[in-house]
Amino acid sequence: MVFGMLMLAVALRASRRRMMRKLGAMVYLSASFLAVYSLTDSWLGGLAGAAMWAFLPWVELLTRIRRLRLPVENRLNRRPIPNPAYFPNASEAAMAMEEAGFEHVSDCGWDWAGMRQFFSLFWHPEERAVSAVCLCEQSDVVFAFVSITSHDGEGRLWRTTNFPFAPTLRCPPEVRWNHVPCGKNCFHEILRDHRAYLEMKKIPLQELRIPDPERIEESVEEEMRRQIQHNLSCGIIKHADDGHFRYSKRGLIFLWGQYLKDMVRFC
Repeated sequence: MVFGMLMLAVALRASRRRMMRKLGAMVYLSASFLAVYSLTDSWLGGLAGAAMWAFLPWVELLTRIRRLRLPVENRLNRRPIPNPAYFPNASEAAMAMEEAGFEHVSDCGWDWAGMRQFFSLFWHPEERAVSAVCLCEQSDVVFAFVSITSHDGEGRLWRTTNFPFAPTLRCPPEVRWNHVPCGKNCFHEILRDHRAYLEMKKIPLQELRIPDPERIEESVEEEMRRQIQHNLSCGIIKHADDGHFRYSKRGLIFLWGQYLKDMVRFC
């Protein structure tokens, strides 16, 4: 019975429908409960077996994450476009941006303790927005996402993105994120969502700043510096050595919460 439930869970998790994937997660929990209950003949043991999934992230948190040392100051460097075979949706997104009137600015990237990030940056003066295709590569895991960013006159940043995970650092109060499902890869749909988001927040187009294409890379670096300083002040991270930072105990608990969000959301 446990084996059959596991096979059912695998099938449900392969579904394109979000509710089916969530149902698959519930079947995984039920199979874990049943497996431990059959061994211990204890309801508490079965509940502990199901609950172990929530504590599984601590294996990585207490090993790899706790030893991470990340640079406080990081700079973007010009880089060639990675092999499109690894990121099939990235080329389509870039073409859709150009179809929507966005102009290409630059291709750049940076490294974060073994994770490589590549950005293809675009801008649109009439939309008063900057768009980006971001490619991430870490070990054998690769993924791509799209973001559209607008700045208003009060210095607030409004961003719509299909980034598939919960953020690993807290966002400063002036940064507002609008997450759309990661399965939504069509740039035109994401752009419509961004317009609707600004309209919902009552941010008229004329109050947005027109981006300066010469300073887009610099603004990306400045945004990261502000985010790092905000997390230092919140105690999520702390200074390590040689201009690096690492996660504090509070930061590890914060990351655990973000892992749980991802486990519940299942994108």
